[in-house]
Amino acid sequence: MGLFSFLKNAGSKIFNPATKSTAPSSDPDAMRRAEEVARKQKIILLNGVVNNLGLDVEDLEISYADETVTVFGKVDSQADKEKIILALGNVAGVAAVDDRMIVENPEPEAVFYEVKKGDSLSKIAKVHYGNAMKYSVIFEANRPMLKDPDKIYPGQVLRIPNLES
Repeated sequence: MGLFSFLKNAGSKIFNPATKSTAPSSDPDAMRRAEEVARKQKIILLNGVVNNLGLDVEDLEISYADETVTVFGKVDSQADKEKIILALGNVAGVAAVDDRMIVENPEPEAVFYEVKKGDSLSKIAKVHYGNAMKYSVIFEANRPMLKDPDKIYPGQVLRIPNLES
């Protein structure tokens, strides 16, 4: 459990930036209602991000406030938990993920790595594992969020799992 920070403006753009309150600025109650509707829409979209991972999450609950996503639920593995955190954090408009999930079968945590300009999975593997050819370990650890090993971007956060000895 913990609070994980992300680059707010990096990631998939699932929130519609054009959605603005149509309530008159002179009506604070109408503005609050419009903000609440927008917040609920973001929660629905964030739930979709997790559901699209195809992971088994029991009692999933997501809240969103002040650019922070709080996620509750129970998963089988540490890897599933980390994938959920990264999928939510790699959404433009999310600056932090507050993890409140429970892992049924605890295992060592992976390292989270923020992609820099000029990085590739092989460069990251060379730094973390001493072998550029281990890029496939990182790619597999970040599926289904990554669809192609050549499609990573600066600001994206990836899981770098421990290698078994």
